[in-house]
Amino acid sequence: MSHISRRDTLTAGIGAGLAALGGTASQAQVAAGTPIVTLLLVNDIYKMGEEGGRGGFARLNAIVKSERARGVPLLYVHAGDMFSPSLMSGFDQGAHTVELCNIAPPDLFVPGNHEFDFGPEAYARRRQEARFPWYASNMRAADGSILPGHEDGRIFDFGVVKLGVFGIALPNTPEVSSTGDIRFLPTMETVRREAERLRREGADLIVCCTHTDRREDDAIVRSRLVDVLLTGHDHDLAITYDGRTVMIESSEEGYYVTAVDLTLTKVTAEGVTRTAFTPAFRVNDSRGVTPDPTTLARVRQYEQVLSEELDVEIATITGELDTRTASVRSGEQPIGNLVADAMRRATGADVGLTNGGAIRGNRIYPAGHRFTRRDALSELPFGNRTVVAKVSGADLRQALENGVSQVEQRAGRFPHVANLTVEVDARRPPGGRVVSVQVAGQPLDDDRIYTVATNDFMLRGGDGYTMLGLRAPDKDVQGKLVASDLMTHLRALGTITPRLEGRIILR
Repeated sequence: MSHISRRDTLTAGIGAGLAALGGTASQAQVAAGTPIVTLLLVNDIYKMGEEGGRGGFARLNAIVKSERARGVPLLYVHAGDMFSPSLMSGFDQGAHTVELCNIAPPDLFVPGNHEFDFGPEAYARRRQEARFPWYASNMRAADGSILPGHEDGRIFDFGVVKLGVFGIALPNTPEVSSTGDIRFLPTMETVRREAERLRREGADLIVCCTHTDRREDDAIVRSRLVDVLLTGHDHDLAITYDGRTVMIESSEEGYYVTAVDLTLTKVTAEGVTRTAFTPAFRVNDSRGVTPDPTTLARVRQYEQVLSEELDVEIATITGELDTRTASVRSGEQPIGNLVADAMRRATGADVGLTNGGAIRGNRIYPAGHRFTRRDALSELPFGNRTVVAKVSGADLRQALENGVSQVEQRAGRFPHVANLTVEVDARRPPGGRVVSVQVAGQPLDDDRIYTVATNDFMLRGGDGYTMLGLRAPDKDVQGKLVASDLMTHLRALGTITPRLEGRIILR
């Protein structure tokens, strides 16, 4: 590819601004016959309905249909995370999201980690229901074969350009979700393999579509193996262009749907002709569109069913209850205490232990709020079940070490506990941060066997909690939803008075 100057980078930014104001730049180019291909990206959309006049599948599908109506060659990419967590997914394991996506289907879908929250069997059912292709070049069956119904990548021939397109799933998905025996290959090795293969097969430009974190996004961009990276997972609205490689992420929940118009030119150097491009970016703010009526009608049908089942009051909150993601992943929070207490109460276990990543409401409930079934399922949407493991004190200590090992990153493994007091020095290296642990006011005995009420995701080793399940000599699956245990606990309390109790002391 020819070198593109910083001046061209600035021009691309100006073009993005003009396009955002009315699309006049790209319309003029189309009218003049300049070759253009549009890439459209959405990622991390969980909730079917809008919030505050923004987001949701009806507005997303309206944007998609509008982009297709422009008459410009279009590649619409969904970069993963759709099946959960949401209220409805707790009932149908994400089937409604596939139905809604089928109304305006993407040209390719890259599975995110949340596609596996209900296990590999549910994942396979959703894939069969989808009317769009699935791309994941780093995912393989246990025997090393390509998974049924999946592709690594292919060349999309738009006439004016051949785009080599491939998908990459989050490589640590087995650690954070329930993938069974599906294998996930290293990211950069797979990127190199697919980019080189597609170029050999005649691709003019390479588009890598991923569900990867920002660290891996940056590595892909620095590799110069691809021309455009369309990514998900971090929930950022991000557009970068360094004069050679484009990287885009489209926020979350369909709030913004990002388009990049690639203006194409042929560049000849030393007798070799290559395709070059100049990008112009357009951020579709979903507030400014009329929801797609077909999608909206179906969403309202689902919401009516949910309302009848879930808008039942179970407790009253006397003070602010914080369930924001940043809060539940960085320190003790009353909502985490309530969940851990509920599991321990339901099972009679010695201690309760849950992960902050299981709590997903991401809001602050005001004083006086009447907490409902809907609220409980919004906070715990994954359908996790309460389980009890018999674990040595030494293993319980290691579980807590794992829980606080990534507190700086606000990782989902952060622990919330019941009948425990844990003192943590976050200034120490991971693995040596737990200063002291008390169970019911007594020092933790490394040799004693304790009963631990937790969720089945953690018992299977999710979020790095391998010491709970893989070493537990005896475990009992209670069979009840954690959300149900929380509802029972809150109903018994009647009144929720949020307060910090010093269960996790961070220094």
